[in-house]
Amino acid sequence: MKKIGLISDTHGWLDEAVFNHFKTCDEIWHAGDIGSLDVLDQLRKFKPLKVVFGNIDDHVVRNDTHETLHWSCEGLEVVMTHIGGRPGQYSLPVRKMLTQNKPELFICGHSHICLAMNDPKFKLLHLNPGAAGRQGFHHVRTMMRFQIDVAKLTNLEVIELGPRSERVV
Repeated sequence: MKKIGLISDTHGWLDEAVFNHFKTCDEIWHAGDIGSLDVLDQLRKFKPLKVVFGNIDDHVVRNDTHETLHWSCEGLEVVMTHIGGRPGQYSLPVRKMLTQNKPELFICGHSHICLAMNDPKFKLLHLNPGAAGRQGFHHVRTMMRFQIDVAKLTNLEVIELGPRSERVV
């Protein structure tokens, strides 16, 4: 069993509360728009990290990350990219990626909208942790935490970090 902390759209700022909420996690997954190497360094020093770059990330961050990741976690096939859309509204490249890789879990960021929903067409769970940073149109900063055990995702939680403009520890 692995406990996962899922975060996205930090935009160069990392709330100290992240470390408290993710202290029992085995890994942290970041779905892009990291914003700075400092955020990557803080997360990497804290826990093992899987990370993709986002559209706001510069060449320095992009050189240290990937556009898309595909891996197996405890027998569950996972694909993560930053701009992924949502079920029924995926772009052609994302549809191709999902068809080729056949993940059971698809993770993206970008929209700043926290979302967890089943996609019956691709037979997967779609997760977007929303935005944990202070930049964007979202009103509440969010992230997720869950467990994966024997190819099943369980105990999914949405964590609210507080209003976008306020730092809550």
